[in-house]
Amino acid sequence: MPHPTPLRSEHVKLNRRAGLASVAVAATLVVAKTWALAATGALSVGASLADSALDLMVSLAGLAAITYAARPPDDDHAYGHTSAEDLAALGQSTFILISGTAILYAAGVRLFGEASTPLASEGAGIAVMVLSIGLTLSLVAYQRHVARKTRNKVVTADSLHYIGDLVPNLGAILSLLAAQQLGITFIDSIVAIGAAVFMMFGAVRIGKAALDALMDRKAPDHEIEGIAEIAGSFPGVRDFHDLKTRMAGSRTFVTLHIELDGDQSLYDAHEISAGLRAKILLAYPHADVMIHKDVWFPAKD
Repeated sequence: MPHPTPLRSEHVKLNRRAGLASVAVAATLVVAKTWALAATGALSVGASLADSALDLMVSLAGLAAITYAARPPDDDHAYGHTSAEDLAALGQSTFILISGTAILYAAGVRLFGEASTPLASEGAGIAVMVLSIGLTLSLVAYQRHVARKTRNKVVTADSLHYIGDLVPNLGAILSLLAAQQLGITFIDSIVAIGAAVFMMFGAVRIGKAALDALMDRKAPDHEIEGIAEIAGSFPGVRDFHDLKTRMAGSRTFVTLHIELDGDQSLYDAHEISAGLRAKILLAYPHADVMIHKDVWFPAKD
C-alpha cells in the first residue's frame, strides 16, 4: 500500500487543526452566550445561543468526518476513506440551505410585518456579539488558509457556515447604529436576507461539488491537461494512453498507462515510472497516482 507523502500528511494535520479550531470557537461561543442569556434575558441572545449550539454540532460532525477520511486504506476501503469528506460536506450544505431558508422566512415576516420590531441591546449582549465577531473572523481566515492548501470540502463548507453567522452579526451592529442614530429599524432584516442568499448560493456550489465527487466525476480539465503535459514530455516515456481521473473528498485518483522502450531493463523502466509519478505528485500533491507500464512498439512503415 502506498505511503502518504510528507505534504499529504501535512494536509491531514492542517485539516484536523481547522476542525479542532472550529469546535473550540463554537464551544466558546456557546458558553459565552449562555452567560449573556442568563445576564440579560434577551430573546435575541437566546436565538444566537441556539445558532451557536447548532454550529457546535456541525463542527463536531465535520471534525469526525475529517478524522475518518484521514484513515489509510484498508482491506474494505482500498482507495481510502476520503469520500467521508464529501458526505459531510453534502450534509453541511443541506443544513446551510435549511438555515438560509429559515432566515429568509423570519426576515421576510419582520420586514413585511405590520408592526416594526424595536432594536435594543444590553452591554453584556453587545460584548458577546463583539467577541463572536472577533473569534469568527479569526476562524474563517484560518479555515480559508487551510482550504486553499488542502482543498478539503468539509473545511470549506464549515467556513461558509461561519461566514453566514458573521455577516448577520456585523449587520446587527449596523442596524443598531441605524436605529439609534436615524430611527431606521428594517436594516437588520435586509442584512439577514442578503446573508441568507449568500449562504444558500455557497451551499449549492459546495453541495454540487460533493455530489459530483460521490458520483466519481473526473478531475477539472486543467488538472487533466496538466497531468497529460507532464506525462507526454517526461524523458523515457514514448507515449501514454488511458489517462483516467476521479475525485473523492480532497483527493484526485489518477490512473495512467505509459509506453516504454521494451529493450531497456526492468530497473530503468521502474525508475522512469517512479520519476513520472513523483513529478505528477509534486505538481498535484492531492493526487493518488497509479501508473501502468506497457511496451512501446515503433510504428511500422
